[in-house]
Amino acid sequence: MSNFNKNDNALITLFNGAGVVVAYGMLGLSLYMSPDVPLSTKGYWGIGILLLTLSLVNFVKLRFDERLSEDRVTRLEEARNERILSEYVSGDDAKD
Repeated sequence: MSNFNKNDNALITLFNGAGVVVAYGMLGLSLYMSPDVPLSTKGYWGIGILLLTLSLVNFVKLRFDERLSEDRVTRLEEARNERILSEYVSGDDAKD
């Protein structure tokens, strides 16, 4: 089941990556083909889009790292609680 999830995630990532490439291509083509917009304005828009993309990537990474940290803390708490319960059920005294 885990292998299926990995393949599914890879497919979704590939699809999203292709969508981003197509979107950037269409945006670049529209800026290139626009006759009424001066070159300096096109460059300014391009820089803005690049910076927005970098900000979004950093935001997603931050959210991903926070979720990983929360999952790690939750797993540690569950393991500690399981150890405490198993010691209580077996009747062993904690030697801490």
